[in-house]
Amino acid sequence: MSKTRLNISLDQDLADFVKVYVHENRTTVANVITQFLLALKRQAQGDSMEMILSNPDFHKALIDVQSRLRDGKAKWHPFEEVFGNR
Repeated sequence: MSKTRLNISLDQDLADFVKVYVHENRTTVANVITQFLLALKRQAQGDSMEMILSNPDFHKALIDVQSRLRDGKAKWHPFEEVFGNR
């Protein structure tokens, strides 16, 4: 899909927050805004995530992951190991 440029103005505190957020989560401001707008679009079109979240297998997998994260049993991998060198 082709891209277009969109200029937005934000309050300084939001701009500072998103800069820290994208750095900590290894993403970009454009990706954060894109994901937010896609979620908003899905909600407006009635295509929400409820169907995925209501799936029993997905729900069980989500609970299992949360449990492993909470009890420290999750195995963490370095960014480079998972995604390679960029």
